[in-house]
Amino acid sequence: MQQAICGYHKDEEQHWVAELRCGHFQHVRHQPPWINRPWVVTAAGRTRMLGYLLECKKCDLGADKDSL
Repeated sequence: MQQAICGYHKDEEQHWVAELRCGHFQHVRHQPPWINRPWVVTAAGRTRMLGYLLECKKCDLGADKDSL
């Protein structure tokens, strides 16, 4: 199920995590050449992607909401 990005935070390893409108979290790493998300590394890029839809596997599984 697709869910919109509504915010971000960093995990304990300092990787960016998207906070989705559904209440789930999803890592949004930039690790070329495997994962290419250059927008993650700048504040402007992350802001530009607010509202962008990501596939939420946790919604598909009926998982409880995540928490910080």
